[in-house]
Amino acid sequence: MSHSDADPWLEQEIERWRNHLLRRQAIRSVDVAELEDHLREVIRDLITAGLAVDEAFLVAVKRMGDLDALSREFAREHSERRWKQLVVGAASGDGTNPARTDAIAAFLFAVAAAALVKVPEIFGISWQDDLFFRNLSLFVLPPLVGYFTWKRGLHKTAILALAAAFLGAALFANVYPFRQSGYTATLTALHLPIALWLVVGVAYAGGRWHDMARRMDFIRWTGELFIYYVLIALGGGVLTVLMAMIFDTIGIHPEPFFTRWLLPCGAAGAVVIASWLVEAKQSVIENMAPVLTRLFTPLFAAVLVAFLLALLWSGRGIDIERNALIAFDLLLVVVLGLLLYSASARDSQAPPRSFDFLQVVLLVSALLADAVALGAIAARIHEFGWSPNRVAALGENVILLVNLVWSTVLYWRFLRGRAPFSALEHWQTSYLPVYALWAAAVVIVFPPAFGYM
Repeated sequence: MSHSDADPWLEQEIERWRNHLLRRQAIRSVDVAELEDHLREVIRDLITAGLAVDEAFLVAVKRMGDLDALSREFAREHSERRWKQLVVGAASGDGTNPARTDAIAAFLFAVAAAALVKVPEIFGISWQDDLFFRNLSLFVLPPLVGYFTWKRGLHKTAILALAAAFLGAALFANVYPFRQSGYTATLTALHLPIALWLVVGVAYAGGRWHDMARRMDFIRWTGELFIYYVLIALGGGVLTVLMAMIFDTIGIHPEPFFTRWLLPCGAAGAVVIASWLVEAKQSVIENMAPVLTRLFTPLFAAVLVAFLLALLWSGRGIDIERNALIAFDLLLVVVLGLLLYSASARDSQAPPRSFDFLQVVLLVSALLADAVALGAIAARIHEFGWSPNRVAALGENVILLVNLVWSTVLYWRFLRGRAPFSALEHWQTSYLPVYALWAAAVVIVFPPAFGYM
């Protein structure tokens, strides 16, 4: 029974069963995917035996067991080993050690990332050159995709498709005759990792990108990866300072080693290590998402409301230079991140709460701020003409505006009881490729369109 010809009622019930199970912190989305496959297999067998669709679903769910009991079973199985499995694990009955194997694989892929980031030096390209900056994502992301390709066991066809995506990115990043320190070269360097992050998502989803739960899990993983990467960077900074202090006491100055080896290699390898940590500690780290969302949503809402009030009170226009544009876009991205984290941690079946109204305030404030930024960008283009930076900023803010507008509409419908919360989740996860496609357009189309300036 394929998904395409399945009964709509059955698909709705399976989705409800899956979402309910995903709320259990002890069960990861990978486990849920396996359980769903088994559930579908049981349903198919029962329908073949002559049961009606609704009867087959009820019997299959009964055979799977009570969800709360199933969650407790997973918790008992994993809680006792949770911490020690992070590094050493507990060997299984057949003598294998999946946790240790996973750790070794992550370490090897991290070493590969550290080695790749040093390859340009062989050809006389330092990390300060534009060429290095433009290709940085091509040094770091392939090992990360390789790690997930190995971990998810992707088929050869999927591996070839991922490799083709990186090959195409490498060609467009290097075949164009960019001007030294030109605008289009900088835009390519900034947008290439955004476009390639969708490739990472496909590898992370393990062939289930069509599944909304897997896309949402990828969004959650991205935020948690950022958190762990920052923690690793802070720890690395402390280590560097202490190393410099103790070596200085014996007359050895390790600064050249730091700048040439420790910083670039450590920054590249830490991406894979942080990814492994998130994977290994997923059931624990997921608790960070709702906590951070609850903490920062009212703060960002207050900042945006204060900014809009100050804008009206002063009657001034905003300075829409490049740094200001970057700040606005980052703020709007953070707002969408808070919305996504809230959605990933929320029970979609729960009724509206006071925090949902605060989310709408945040969305409306961000929407108005984005409209102000768009007006300033349009005025800038009208006054000074088109440029790569202005067009890129215009496109990005239009894309953000569309997301914010429809997210606000869907959230308002949910608050009024006219739409389920899952509609907002589906919109947010389905909109992800739009960002990647725009970033790819900037990388591919902008350089020749603006004369490689």
